[in-house]
Amino acid sequence: MAPPQQDTGTSTAGGRPGLAAHDEAVRRLRREFRALPGDAPVRLAKPTSNLFRFREPSASPPLDVSSFSGVIGIDPVEGLADVGGMTTYEDLVAATLPHGLMPLVVPQLRTITVGGAVTGLGIESTSFRNGLPHESVQEMEILTGSGEVVTATRDNRHADLFHGFPNSYGTLGYALRLRIELEPVSPYVHLRHLRFHDAAEAMAALERICGAAEHDGRPVDFVDGVAFGPDELYLTLARFTDHAPWTSDYTGTGIYYRSIRDYAGTGPGDYLTTHDYLWRWDTDWFWCSRAFGAQHPLVRPLWPRALKRSDVYRRLVAWDRRTDFSRLLDHYRGRRPREPLIQDVEVGVERGAEFLDFFHARIGMSPVWMCPLRLREPASAGAADGHVWPLYPLESDRLYVNFGFWGLVDTVPGQRRAHHNRLVEEEVECLGGHKSLYSDAFYTEERFWRLYNGTAYARLKADYDPDGRLLDLYAKCVRNR
Repeated sequence: MAPPQQDTGTSTAGGRPGLAAHDEAVRRLRREFRALPGDAPVRLAKPTSNLFRFREPSASPPLDVSSFSGVIGIDPVEGLADVGGMTTYEDLVAATLPHGLMPLVVPQLRTITVGGAVTGLGIESTSFRNGLPHESVQEMEILTGSGEVVTATRDNRHADLFHGFPNSYGTLGYALRLRIELEPVSPYVHLRHLRFHDAAEAMAALERICGAAEHDGRPVDFVDGVAFGPDELYLTLARFTDHAPWTSDYTGTGIYYRSIRDYAGTGPGDYLTTHDYLWRWDTDWFWCSRAFGAQHPLVRPLWPRALKRSDVYRRLVAWDRRTDFSRLLDHYRGRRPREPLIQDVEVGVERGAEFLDFFHARIGMSPVWMCPLRLREPASAGAADGHVWPLYPLESDRLYVNFGFWGLVDTVPGQRRAHHNRLVEEEVECLGGHKSLYSDAFYTEERFWRLYNGTAYARLKADYDPDGRLLDLYAKCVRNR
């Protein structure tokens, strides 16, 4: 199929010139790759990151991939977009919404890139019906560890790389261009928040609602939820609508996650523009902006709207990690040390209540985000080890719940290093789930490769990075190299 030719207004005018500029950028990048010393690690120069594995800067020159941060073309008739791998979802959504379209899954944070969501996974409230971002990819152009550029699809000779690329985190190669599916949207989204008084009740409702894609006879396009405590859980059911009697604005003094309690059980519910719904979590980085004082009633009106963004907060966290400021402040205040616990995990819905009970009893952090997920791609006979996406081996036709929790937990003397993180890893494994690898991980090497399909990964590594120019997945995600 020819690439989309529709001009997006965000790249070179017209589809053909945009694609020509992209092809020239590919040639330039390959030359830069070949010019790197043979023993130098290959790294990308990226202005933003949503990873929480903080590493020391590398002395070797990074590859300049800034030319791959634009939308190449949109075909509104076929519902397809060709995008550079470094394109942020913020830029992609800005290009698709004027056509009445959006990506099938739009991860919660504006500066997540399309390539990053595919190689590192992503999720959002459409995932109960559309799966994960990589499942709406039709083809991807990848710079491999050997310096070659290949186009991988579900059924060409690089199909193994296509299916093995998700959860490889840039250790097999980098996505330079992706062709993704889009779906129609309406101008507004209507939200209803349902309260539950225990985790088992909430999980049963989640399974029922996601299975039917409706509730009380009304269709449901989006589902996620928040657990504020063991006896206060909410599911947010949302649907597209062409009309809204009003729209809420959570980019100013209002705070989205607090509105869930306010609107729960009310007759009309809440309304947002589709644009504001997609970025409802970004303004306050879910609820983590409170750590910077951005939710304080005296501070919030003074905090500029332009700085109420996840990438701003993430830069503040990176500065804190570099300077050790908060740890030193806690020390001089006489406060006990705290452990960062920043994780997303997937657990089968039938065991979701067990996980929440464990989490409230042993960890004690709140709120907790809950997002249902069902793989869109059916399992096939040719799938590696029975899993169509072998490096993150979730089961097809099974509803999972992503639990996200981000913050600091008090420690006590005598606890092992990363005590709470390790508790979570052990519990998730016990429940048959998986943990995302964007943040710190503490697995032994044997345990890691058993959970993330080391056999399939070794085959891919041998084929697409035979000289080891890129780090391997364990070195990158656990050893933080």
